[in-house]
Formats: sequence, C-alpha cells, structure tokens
Amino acid sequence: MTVSDLLILKSSKRQDHLSLSHRRLILPLSLFALLSVDDLRSVVLTAMADSFWAVACYVAATLAIYHSLAGLFNGQHAISKLYQQSSVSQILFAAILGALPGCGGAIIVSSQFIQGKVGFAAMVAVLTATMGDAAFLLLASSPQVGLAMMVLGIVAGTLTGLVVNWLHRSDFLRPIPRTNTGKALTKTSAHSPMQRCAINAQGWFWQLLIIPCASVAILMSWQVDINALFALPEHSIEWLGAGLTLVTLTLWALSKPVDNYQSSVSEDCKSHCQHPMQKVAQDTHFISAWVVIAFVSFELLNHYSQLDIASALNGWGAWLPLAGLAIGLLPGCGPQMLVTGLYLSGALPLSTQIANGLANDGDALFPALAMAPKAALVATFYSALPALLFGYGYYLLFEF
Repeated sequence: MTVSDLLILKSSKRQDHLSLSHRRLILPLSLFALLSVDDLRSVVLTAMADSFWAVACYVAATLAIYHSLAGLFNGQHAISKLYQQSSVSQILFAAILGALPGCGGAIIVSSQFIQGKVGFAAMVAVLTATMGDAAFLLLASSPQVGLAMMVLGIVAGTLTGLVVNWLHRSDFLRPIPRTNTGKALTKTSAHSPMQRCAINAQGWFWQLLIIPCASVAILMSWQVDINALFALPEHSIEWLGAGLTLVTLTLWALSKPVDNYQSSVSEDCKSHCQHPMQKVAQDTHFISAWVVIAFVSFELLNHYSQLDIASALNGWGAWLPLAGLAIGLLPGCGPQMLVTGLYLSGALPLSTQIANGLANDGDALFPALAMAPKAALVATFYSALPALLFGYGYYLLFEF
C-alpha cells in the first residue's frame, strides 16, 4: 500500500468518524424527509407543531424558572450537612432531592454514598424518588400530574429507604473509596469549537424567543386560533412550529457527539460557568428530541395501521404497568421520555406512568454503575418494588 493510499484511508476514517459521531442529525433529516411526503405531511406537521408549541415552549419556560431559582439558592452543602445527621434524615432528604426535576439530586446522593457520606438506604431512596428529566416534561405539560408524581416519589422513596435501612447496614455494598471518585461522578466534557458554537446558538435562540414563543403557546392552550388572530394563512403557525423544531433539533444534533448508549439517552454535559439559558436550551432540546420521536412515531403508527393505538394499548390491560416498569429500569432519561410522551398523548394510562416514574433512575445510574455496580443493581431492584406496588395499586383501584 502506497503513502497516498494510506492518506486516503486515513481521510475516509476521519469522515466516517465525523458522520457517525453526529448521528443525531438523522432525526432532523428524517423529519424533513417525512414532511416532503405528500401522504404524511399533515400528520407529521401536526405532531412536530404540537411537540414545539405544546411541549418545548412550556419545558423551556419551566426550566428557565428552575435554573433562575437554582442560581439564587446555593444550598447543596447546607442540605448535605442536614441529611448527614442521621440515617432517617438522610433518607428523607435524599427522597426530596430525588423528587426534584432533573438528575442532579440523584447524582449528588449516589456520589456521596460512594464517598461514604450517606448510607445505602439514602441511595435507594433517591433512585426511587427521581424521575429525571421526564419530570420537567410532565410538569410543563400536566402540572397537576407532575406535582402528584413528585409527592408520590418522596413518599415511595422515603418508605422504601426506611425498609432498606432496617434490612441493611449503611455501608452495604459500598465499594472501596477511590481518590478519583468525585471526578468520575462529575459531568464534565471538553467541547469542540463547532459544539460550543451550537451550544451558544441554542442559548441565544431561547433568550430571544422564549417570551414570544411561550406567549403563543399559552394562547394556543386557551384554544385561540393564532392564524385567525393575526390574519395569517392557514397552517402558518403549524409550519412555524415545525420549522422551529427542525432548527432546535439541528442545533441539538451538532452540540454533542454520540459515541455509545449513554451519550444517546443522557442529558448533555453542562459546566457551572454556562449561561442559564444555555442550560435551559440543552435540556429543552434533549427532552424535545425524545418527545418528537414519541409523537411522530405514535401518529405514524396510527396512520399506517388504521387502528386506534391508544385503545389497542389499553387492551393490554395488566401488562402495561409492567412494561412501564421494565422501561424504567433502563439507564438514562431518553427511554423514560418516550413513556411520558406517550402518556401525554393519551396512548398510555397513568398506572404505566407511575410504574415507569418510580422505576426510573435517570442519568444517576450511569456513574453509579461505573463506580459501584453491585450497589447500583441492588438499589435498582429495590426501586422497582414500589414501582410495582404503586403502579398496580393505581391500576386495580382506578383502571381495572
């Protein structure tokens, strides 16, 4: 093989690496292709518009409030001191931290268990209580259900933690401490120039449009016809929503490479020095991507099968909570976003959402599996028990 052949081969490998690492672009490109099909255009257009106006705008507004309040209260250290006082207080505070939207609380408690600062029961409590990023989606689209799930998470997490505290000592399955434990559990990442540009563009996008977009979303929630209100041509607001969805998903696709399962289903890494709106944008676009997948897939299944998918799934009856629980055991927030998106679209009952929410450990399971795999697996098993109990309890009481 000549030198020129080696150079060509090396160049082709670089191109393949670039294309594979940015496989997120498959999503916006696929949506664009679906919009170009006459038979599918109206179905896909409606799903994309709904995902933006009915979900993304509310999620962005909710996250903006959340990150603003988080910036005002730097209480992690104070809370840490409080819940380290006793095993019972550890369990209660861990459940509260886990019930907060996002994966931050669960990651904090999991890391402190590995470092020997809290007991195993606290780790079980936080993993049971957390819903990860699916909580943002539920709060934005159905606040009453979202708040009820947070309360249920605290109750279930606390009760499960107390039982586990009675069964096991605090250092149960704790690995031998390592000097680099803290670093291993910290979300850090070096971004390329293109990724930094995409992240900054995401932040500017919502910084400029969050107020007008949220205003339009609220009017649409009040059943106001925006096209008629502003004398726009028919379907203008739907096309605008679909176009903005493609823009946000393209920026999301360029902001992070995809190398493995974890990078596909976990939220993007963020640094403490980032502008709050950049954090809002990164989480919003991650959530929106999975919601778009759920909404479009659901509508395409309805279109091609000519069946009422919601009724067909309800026909599964007692198997649905178990299916929600099984998906909840998967690490990462992406699969759980699909379940929540299908619940919000009416395809899945609340019992399935309850089982999935309590079994869901979010992104916190990845570092826990890396640093304390035995403890993580056993804690996940324990978190599945209340998911089974409450999921089927609700099913038997209200859906059977």
